[in-house]
Amino acid sequence: MRGYAQGMHRALTTAVVLSLVSFGCAGTPRPVAEPPPAAAVEPAAETPLRSNPPADAGPGLGSGRGVGAPPDALHRWAVHDLTRPQPVVVEPPTASLPSRPGRPPSDAVVLFDSHAESPNLDAFVGHEGVAAPWVVEGDSFRVVPGSKNIRTRKSFGDIQLHVEWKVDAQEAGDWGQKRGNSGLYIMGRYEVQIGDNLGSPTYPDGMAAAVYGQNPPLVNAGLGLNRWQTYDIVFRAPRWDADGRLVAPADVTVFHNGVLVQDHWELEGGTSHKKRASYGKPHGPAPLVLQDHKDVVHYRNLWLRELSPRPVSRQVQ
Repeated sequence: MRGYAQGMHRALTTAVVLSLVSFGCAGTPRPVAEPPPAAAVEPAAETPLRSNPPADAGPGLGSGRGVGAPPDALHRWAVHDLTRPQPVVVEPPTASLPSRPGRPPSDAVVLFDSHAESPNLDAFVGHEGVAAPWVVEGDSFRVVPGSKNIRTRKSFGDIQLHVEWKVDAQEAGDWGQKRGNSGLYIMGRYEVQIGDNLGSPTYPDGMAAAVYGQNPPLVNAGLGLNRWQTYDIVFRAPRWDADGRLVAPADVTVFHNGVLVQDHWELEGGTSHKKRASYGKPHGPAPLVLQDHKDVVHYRNLWLRELSPRPVSRQVQ
C-alpha cells in the first residue's frame, strides 16, 4: 500500500510540474508568439485556355481518301477521309461566376458585351424601331416595366444562344407569374420563359425554362432570387418545302444553370397564352425578342452563334 501511495505521489507531482511548464507558474497562459505576416501573393497571370496553338494539319495527317468505306448515295465522304475539311477553330467561352460574367466564344455575335468599356444596347431596338428604352447599369441591363419589348436589329435562324438573367428580391412580385416574368422569343415566335419559380410555383408550362404553353422543363434547376442564372439554348428553325408544307418543325434544347431541361423539344408552333400552338405561314430568319412583362428582370452577357441549317435528310452536306 505504501508503494502504491508513493507511485501516485510521483505521478501527481509530474502532472503538476507539466501543467506549470505549460501555463506558467502563476496559472496564467504563456504568451503565444504572433505568426509572421503572410507574404503578399502576386495575382496569378491568366492561364491560356489552350496548351498549344491550333494547326490545320500535322506531320502524320497524310493525304487521300484513306482506307474506310467509300462515299455513297447518302455519304459524300469516305470513312476516315483525309480530304474532308477540318472544322474551323473556335476559342471557347469562359465560365461565368456570380461576381463576373464569362467571355463569349471567338465566333459569337455579341448582343450585350458585359466586358465592354461602356456596355450598350446598340444591338437592340425598341417598339416601332426606336432606341431600346431599357436601362444599362454597369455590366448588365434591366427591363423598364411598361416600356415594351426590345428586339435585335439583326434576324437569325438556327442558333446557339447564351443568356444570363437575375431577379432581385426587392423587385420581385409575391406570386408565380409576377416574380420576374420575362421571356426569350426566338425568331420572335417561340418563347422560353424567364422568372423565379424556385419558391413560388406557377403553372408548369409557364415556369422558368418552359417552352411557354407547350412543355414544362424536365426539372426545376432555378437558383432563386438575387442569383445570376444562365440559359444555354440550341434552337433549330422550322423548315418548309417549296409548296409551303412543313417538313421539319422547330426544335429547342435548353440547359438551365448547366442542367438539361428541354431535350430536343419539337415545337408545335408559335407559343401563345391559353391557346394551342400551330404553325402559320412559312417564315425565314427573324429577330430575337426580349419580353417586357412589366416586371424588372436583369440581363447580362448575351451572345449567340449562328449555326448552319441542319439537313432534313441524312444526306451529309
